[in-house]
Amino acid sequence: MTITPAPDRPITTAEPRPPRRRRRRGALTTACAVLLAALLACPGLLPDSPGHLGSLADTLLPWTALTLPLLLVSALVRRSRTALAAVALPLVLWLTAFGSTLTDKSAGGGDLTVVSHNVNQDNPDPEGTARQLAAAHADILALEELSPGTAPVYERTLAPAYRYHFFQGTVGIWSVFPLHDARSLPIMPWSRALRATAETPRGPLAVYVAHLPSVRVSPAAGFTTGARDAALARLTGFIRAEDVPRAVVLGDFNGSADDRALRPLTSRFASAQATSGAGFGFTWPSGFPVVRIDQILVGGVRATSSWTLPATRSDHLPVAARIAL
Repeated sequence: MTITPAPDRPITTAEPRPPRRRRRRGALTTACAVLLAALLACPGLLPDSPGHLGSLADTLLPWTALTLPLLLVSALVRRSRTALAAVALPLVLWLTAFGSTLTDKSAGGGDLTVVSHNVNQDNPDPEGTARQLAAAHADILALEELSPGTAPVYERTLAPAYRYHFFQGTVGIWSVFPLHDARSLPIMPWSRALRATAETPRGPLAVYVAHLPSVRVSPAAGFTTGARDAALARLTGFIRAEDVPRAVVLGDFNGSADDRALRPLTSRFASAQATSGAGFGFTWPSGFPVVRIDQILVGGVRATSSWTLPATRSDHLPVAARIAL
């Protein structure tokens, strides 16, 4: 019996694998926190195009607070000291930007009360809404989104409380003080703005009421603000030509006071809510408000307090302010 030896097998040696690069724990959380901090520190650095995303970011900036607990939990789960330190940065910046908004800045005094309300043209109970507004005992009442069918209802229901009024198109003003030089302002092809002088016991007060065009958010066009911004530019032009030194601007601006597109107006007038309110004073939608698009802006006068009124049958909350002349 012959035994044939098996051929020698080559001995192979496995090549050593390169060492795996260890991913730093919490790197993604740290990066997100730094980006949020940059947005809070310099919101104007976010470009407004394409799609006017800068304006959208300005509007939603207060809601970035909701991301802070998520970032904190992520940093704790990752047990990353770097991530925890990074999360502290946007927290401090958010409190710096909005912390004072949460405090009550109202003061006593004031000479008159103004109220503004987008009453919703499809309001199923305009008479009830008018009665609620009359119960607020405002000296000057501004209404937006009137319609040919509802305007006479507001005129009739508010008549006992307000001797003077003027309305045209979709906007109107009711006042306990005499009104003169009341006229519509052509900021759009149809009437959505007006101006009047109220003769208060302490002198004339120019009152502007406006309802700027709506904005939309869509994947294709982004944050569409063109019509609103064009109407705002026309309104600002009329206000710049105003010769009465004391003025108040009321209405639905379809934008927050932080929206950079509204700076031609907000740079000249102070927001009553920002200077004398408590909290953000969100007004829309009325069922669960997430943004304040209904504004009371003052120039040459001082707001001593600002607040929102209880909901009516509209999709907006009414806003009110006490003004010192």
